[in-house]
Amino acid sequence: MSTPAAPSVLFVCVHNAGRSQMAAAFLTHLAGDKVQVRSAGSAPADAVNPDVVEAMKETGIDLSAQIPNVLTAEAVQASDVVVTMGCGDACPYFPGKRYLDWKLDDPAGQGVEAVRPIRDEIERRIRGLLAELGIEVTA
Repeated sequence: MSTPAAPSVLFVCVHNAGRSQMAAAFLTHLAGDKVQVRSAGSAPADAVNPDVVEAMKETGIDLSAQIPNVLTAEAVQASDVVVTMGCGDACPYFPGKRYLDWKLDDPAGQGVEAVRPIRDEIERRIRGLLAELGIEVTA
């Protein structure tokens, strides 16, 4: 009996410096190797938002080594679920993929205090997504 392939989830926002980085980190942290995780941006920034790095550090997750990635059609095609976060028409659409659009405030330039509620909402949504996918939380 073969093990089914782990589902693949892609998180997309414009700069790949805040929301999508937090979502990818929470999913990796909570699901381990039970899910393949990618994140990308339609216009990636040079670095992850330092306020996001600080807010995630408070949860025990280190994003300091993460680098924003450019969104490619290949990444979308290789993913089972694509979660967009405010990238609008810049996100490519492929029939047959499951798309979720999470309307979340952009933490850019808002300071760590403003990032915390966005971070907490992302974690809540990640836990809900894992439940939908039938994946047990490991952390």
